[in-house]
Amino acid sequence: MYQDLQISEKTVQLVMNAEKDCREEFAKIDEVEYKNSLKVLSSFHKNEITESHFNATSGYGYNDLGRDGIEAVFRDVLGAEKALVRSQFISGSHALNVCFFALLRPGDLLLSISGKPYDTLDEVIGIKENPSSLKSFGVLYDQIELVDNDFDYERIEGYLKNHKVKVIEIQRSKGYSTRKSISIEKVEKVISLIKKIDSSVIVMVDNCYCEMVGTKEPTEVGADVIVGSLIKNLGGGIAPNGAYIAGRSDLIDLCAERLTLPGEGAEVGPTLGINKQILQGIFMAPSVVASSLKTAILTSRVLEKLGYEVEPGYQEDRVDIVQNIIFRDSNKLVQFTRGIQEGSPIDSNAIVEAWDMPGYQDKVVMASGSFTQGSSIELSCDGPIREPYIAYMQGSLTYNYGKLGLMKAVDNLLFK
Repeated sequence: MYQDLQISEKTVQLVMNAEKDCREEFAKIDEVEYKNSLKVLSSFHKNEITESHFNATSGYGYNDLGRDGIEAVFRDVLGAEKALVRSQFISGSHALNVCFFALLRPGDLLLSISGKPYDTLDEVIGIKENPSSLKSFGVLYDQIELVDNDFDYERIEGYLKNHKVKVIEIQRSKGYSTRKSISIEKVEKVISLIKKIDSSVIVMVDNCYCEMVGTKEPTEVGADVIVGSLIKNLGGGIAPNGAYIAGRSDLIDLCAERLTLPGEGAEVGPTLGINKQILQGIFMAPSVVASSLKTAILTSRVLEKLGYEVEPGYQEDRVDIVQNIIFRDSNKLVQFTRGIQEGSPIDSNAIVEAWDMPGYQDKVVMASGSFTQGSSIELSCDGPIREPYIAYMQGSLTYNYGKLGLMKAVDNLLFK
């Protein structure tokens, strides 16, 4: 059977043996999945979601019942006052951009307390010069690095006492860095510190890759705004595009007016037939996130047994769906990524090459043989061609598809 996929018996046995080591961790994932499923189903019932919510609107999109139902469900699931969930968001980075420009004005100070944000925000902030950046509009920026994979609480306290900060940005997932992702407990602790010093500071959390990994979201521990993509966790592999911004009602109103226009805000924006996919996506999200986590845990154990550095380890608590494999060899990074592409359902015959991807500073190698272009809740793997040559693997719509994709990638490492 595995010969049909050209997977060696050695690889099959390696993965099957590693799988036995992961049973206890898988049981923990199942418990979280159950709790998040209960949360989602309860919201569908509370908001009386019906087949009529699947109907499409066009043009201006006035009085879109489905859009309002979707945003009510996301509001409840994320523990927020209000949510903005739109297909007009091109990506998570676009939603972050909208959020920044909605909340910040010329002369305001934006402070990142989790180090430099993800590469695609360099030109948004103005770290890399761009005439459309926040910097070009007179918004100031500074950052505080993490210390030992935790916030630098002492420096944050001192900074807030000496500067008037408008927005604090926290990126939970590691991005293309070697640090660990940030747990909800650490987010809660640092928000408590921030609010004690200056309650007017807006705390915005980039929650991409982290939704439903645990049973609490940042808005439930004090964050004012959170942002995420629908082609990651909460889209469940079904939503074809879009993103969300959720949090305080007044701040979400500002974001809506930045996405559309002042005076109309969230009242406009046609859904064009996407409602059913978004609702079905968040309904499936607890299960798909659980499958992604199990795939990541198995990957961690298998690559560890092969002698590679991995982060997190297979028994460590998970914060996001991302699994790092540190190859310290560009060829091995490329071969592993090619194997993930070969193990994907779409474009499995494509040969992955590093390329100059828009928004990134280094060449990037990326496998994404997915039904939705760029979807990283489907099995995918990418990494910049720079030392220490880390593969960032994430996603899988089901655990068994993830396991098969992993086998193809391991075969590439062993025999190519």
